[in-house]
Amino acid sequence: MSKPKHERRLDASEAEAVMRNLRVSPRKLNLVAGLIRNRPAAQAIATLTFSKRRIAGDVKKVLQSAIANAENNHSLDVDRLVVTRAEVGRAVVMRRFHARGRGRSARVEKWFSHLRIVVAELPEFAATNAAQTEEGAA
Repeated sequence: MSKPKHERRLDASEAEAVMRNLRVSPRKLNLVAGLIRNRPAAQAIATLTFSKRRIAGDVKKVLQSAIANAENNHSLDVDRLVVTRAEVGRAVVMRRFHARGRGRSARVEKWFSHLRIVVAELPEFAATNAAQTEEGAA
């Protein structure tokens, strides 16, 4: 007997990608995730490409995976995708020690994070995006 099938947590117009145990603190990862929240997918990729943060490359991979999931698994239009959520969670913390003077020690914490990116196809986005490109060309 198999497990019962669970309901899908997302709408039919949404797709997600998750990366677990990224070797960066949640605070630093949330700064990069904030750059792409509520942005069109193409603009978010461009932002991450030219970001100077070390972790931006891994966030870009997760975003590209979410876009590929939307296109291949859910048949969504790539041109109308918007990053609706970029959630950062706390993962494990490796604790190490650092030797100090006079026989003492200090604790060093190495933080890990989880990242979840949800992209959604917005029908009204295509009309506004086309209008903005026409205004820019004019």
